[in-house]
Amino acid sequence: MSQLLVNETSRVPLSDLWEKDEFAKAVHLAIEGVSSELRAISLKLHEDPELSYEEHRAHALLTDYLEKKGFEVERKAYGLDTAFVARAGNSDKVTIGICSEYDALPSTDSPTGAFQACGHNLIAISGVATAIGLKTVIEQFGLEGQVKLFGTPAEETSGGKIVMLDRGAFKGVDVCMMLHGANADVVYPAFLALDTVEVEFFGKASHASASPWEGINALDAAVQSYTNIAMMRQQMHPSQRVHGIIKDGGKAANIIPDYTKSVYTVRAPKFVEVEVLKKRVEKIFKGAATSTGCTVKLTWGVPYKDIITNDPLARKFEHYMNNQGVKYGSKPEQMSKLSGSTDMGNLTYALPGIHPMFNILNLIGEDDKTMGLHTNGFAHAAAQPIAHVATLRASKSLALTGLECIVDSVFLKAVKQDFETQV
Repeated sequence: MSQLLVNETSRVPLSDLWEKDEFAKAVHLAIEGVSSELRAISLKLHEDPELSYEEHRAHALLTDYLEKKGFEVERKAYGLDTAFVARAGNSDKVTIGICSEYDALPSTDSPTGAFQACGHNLIAISGVATAIGLKTVIEQFGLEGQVKLFGTPAEETSGGKIVMLDRGAFKGVDVCMMLHGANADVVYPAFLALDTVEVEFFGKASHASASPWEGINALDAAVQSYTNIAMMRQQMHPSQRVHGIIKDGGKAANIIPDYTKSVYTVRAPKFVEVEVLKKRVEKIFKGAATSTGCTVKLTWGVPYKDIITNDPLARKFEHYMNNQGVKYGSKPEQMSKLSGSTDMGNLTYALPGIHPMFNILNLIGEDDKTMGLHTNGFAHAAAQPIAHVATLRASKSLALTGLECIVDSVFLKAVKQDFETQV
């Protein structure tokens, strides 16, 4: 496929190279042709945010639209009321998976109790745009392949992708990719692996003044844990994180607490590091229980694994973004820009994938460290016209990256070999 060259400040490519590459032209025209429709969907998702596993209106909006566009749609997929799979193509010889997210974050400032501070309204339409671009090329040129768009709920909490993966949703998918808006352009995001634990201490209640010696103080165990984790940080690698809160510290000041509940999250660059760090914090919790006379119950959640970025896919995506005016730093520079965690990491342990981040604040590659994700400012930015332009630009590159896997068997083989090597 030929290189593409796009004026970086325009939504319409100015180079005649678009005219010389039939596949690229078809992707471009297909995505630009639905731009206004996708903009309307994005704004509706932004104005009507829904929390994890409550995305019923988003589910209906997206699936109805995809069905109208000729996709074969499975609603409430894999036992999840707000998940879906939309399929198009004439062969399962090569299957390209794309993910959309649409859950919002809780907000005390918003009248709805939620806001799109992670820009999932843009992630939702990026998946739709990419799928439409691929569908168009597959059908227009009679290519042997298919695209599956996975509507994945609850990324912000318990990881809908992980549930869908465990239930076989991605069986037979050759590669799976998605996009995420950010304050910088990054192809190699350094997402951390994580696991979250609920820590419950059980003691014995007594009157705090009349007979405190008869009590077993569950709050002492919780405070010991919090303090000892703080002390442990001195011996932790700077790239690792343990953070938590005491959710229930007792009922009254004059009663020795017989029960406390805390929640901690353990993060590290690699999932194997999380497993080691989990054992260290478990010793702290158990030690606190022993020293106070309490019993402890540990309930670990669903782990999010780190992203294994497939190098051939990443380089191909970067190539197409470069030729649309986007410039990237070195791989180490990119990995130093953004952090966080995502359930997409678990997919990249199961099949080849990438999770590029694209700048929604401008089209000239200027990072803005003051505009972090999960903030009111980022939520506002996710509704701006420039964010929409940036989303479609990245979606075209992702569609062309997926298309390479369909038309170039040698490239697809390299993608799979890189996956096997890294995993």
